Amino acid sequence: MKTLYVSDLDGTLLSSDQCTSDFTNSTINSLVSKGMLFSYATARSFNTSQKVTKGLTAKIPVIVYNGTLIKDSLTGELLIKNTFEKHQAEKLTYELIHNGIYPIIYSFSDGIESFSYIKENVSKAESDFLITRKGDPRDRPVKNLTELTAGEIYYFTCIDEPQRLEPVYKKYKDVYNCFYQSDIYSGEQWLEIIPKSASKANAVKQLKKLCDCDKTIVFGDGINDIDMFMIADEAYAVENADERLKENATGIIASNNDDGVARFLLEHF
Repeated sequence: MKTLYVSDLDGTLLSSDQCTSDFTNSTINSLVSKGMLFSYATARSFNTSQKVTKGLTAKIPVIVYNGTLIKDSLTGELLIKNTFEKHQAEKLTYELIHNGIYPIIYSFSDGIESFSYIKENVSKAESDFLITRKGDPRDRPVKNLTELTAGEIYYFTCIDEPQRLEPVYKKYKDVYNCFYQSDIYSGEQWLEIIPKSASKANAVKQLKKLCDCDKTIVFGDGINDIDMFMIADEAYAVENADERLKENATGIIASNNDDGVARFLLEHF
C-alpha cells in the first residue's frame, strides 16, 4: 500500500522559531531517500514556505495557500490552481472595502503571481505584515480598485480589528472557505478567504491522485487542518494543537518544538 504523508507547517512541522529543526530535516530527508512520499500543506505561499523549510527535501508537489495551489517543490512550477470567478472576486473586494477593510489580494496576471494592495489604505497590521515581505518579487502595490482586482484572484488576506472582520466572516463563511483566527506569532486577527473549491482537504485528494497513492496520513495543529483530518485515513494532532482539532484526530503526538512529526515518521514508516 502506497502512503502519502502530509504535514501542516506552522505550529506542526515548524518549531516556534518558524523553521524546521536540524533533527526534522535530517530525519525526513533520510526517510524520503528510502522511498517515503512526504509533502506539506500550508497557508503560506510557496516562496515563504521554501524559506522556513530550508534544508528539507520534499521531492513531490507541495500544497500552498491553504490548498488553492499545488506546486512542484523543486521548480516552483504551478501544477493545479483553484481561483475565484471574476464576478465573485470583484463583489467580495467591494464588500470588504464597504466595511472599511482593504485586503491584500493574491492573483495571477499573464502567468505572473503577485499580491496587490492599496498602500495608502491598508491597516496598520497589514502594513506591518507587508514590511516582512519587503523585496518579495510578488509585491505589487496598486493605486485603484481596477488594478487591485486585475487577473485571476485566488486568495484574500485581511488583517484588522475583529469588529470589522467578524461580520464579513459570518456573511461569507458558508459561501467560501474562510479562516478567521488570531495569528500564532503576532496575535493579530486575520480573515483569509479562498474559493469554495479550494481547501487543504481537496488539495490532499488531488495530490493523492497525482502521486497514485492508496492511503493518506496527515498532521496538523490548527482549525484550518480539520477538513484535511476528516478525509485522511489517519490524522495526528501535535500536543500543542487546538483542542477542536484534537477531537478529530486519530491520535496525539509530541509537540512541534519536540519534533513530533519527525519522531512519529521515524517510528512508523
